[in-house]
Amino acid sequence: MKFKDKLKSDKFLITAELFPPKGTDISVFLKRAACLTGLDAVNVTDNQRASMRVGSLAMCKLLLEMNIEPVLQLASRDKNRIALQSELLSAAVLGIENVLIISGDHPNAGEYAGTKTVYDLDTIQLIKTARLLETGVDLAGKKLSGSPKFCVGAVVNPSAEPHELQALMFEKKVNAGAEFFQTQTIFNTAQYKLFLEKINHSGVKVLPGVTLIKSPKFMQFLQKLPGVNIPQEVQDRINGACDPLAEGMRICSETIRELRSFSDGVHIMAIGMEEYIPEIIKNSL
Repeated sequence: MKFKDKLKSDKFLITAELFPPKGTDISVFLKRAACLTGLDAVNVTDNQRASMRVGSLAMCKLLLEMNIEPVLQLASRDKNRIALQSELLSAAVLGIENVLIISGDHPNAGEYAGTKTVYDLDTIQLIKTARLLETGVDLAGKKLSGSPKFCVGAVVNPSAEPHELQALMFEKKVNAGAEFFQTQTIFNTAQYKLFLEKINHSGVKVLPGVTLIKSPKFMQFLQKLPGVNIPQEVQDRINGACDPLAEGMRICSETIRELRSFSDGVHIMAIGMEEYIPEIIKNSL
């Protein structure tokens, strides 16, 4: 069953994400991907944190060859409307149907500070563009020779303030054609449940992000990200642990276990520690 079809089922969906390599050696990427063969889908990030890496499109094709259903992340930050439409059509030609539309981290957050951004289309416009291409017409009104079919996703941050703005953006993306959502990382399941109560997500699956905290230093990095709220209890457990990685895995499993009772699924971000995802999932049952 394809990911698009699973979104219409009652299955608790589990996705994860991989970073493309910074260079042409793809061996580590493939090794990590092999750990995720049982998941419902696997995202490939698009120059995350404004850091130059191999393109998401190429790595998604490699996942397909491994019988792993990929989710192409497509950031509006780096490309104009010509290139964005071309990327979408290229994905369709390669058999990649799942696309997660994002704005992308600002270059000031990465190693290319001062780089010019594009943002020719915002995320809502880009979602609408994907849906327009499906009708066989491009943004210039020209007919396509063959039209693509996509499963379009978007992102939302349940912890960001004000909550009303996040709920409004969620609704606009749904109206534009988003079929599923993946969220910024959450650590407070009660807070996430309150967010769900504020939105009308009937028919649209929302997969909350869960991040594996591997060390106190990594936790400090997470706390600097917009909208990330790590409860004091979690901070104390990581800082006081003899083995922070093992404790982080326990926290991740506990979070997923709590989410199973009311969430559509979960999106796991292990960030270089993907080999631990199968164990985290097993311990969340």
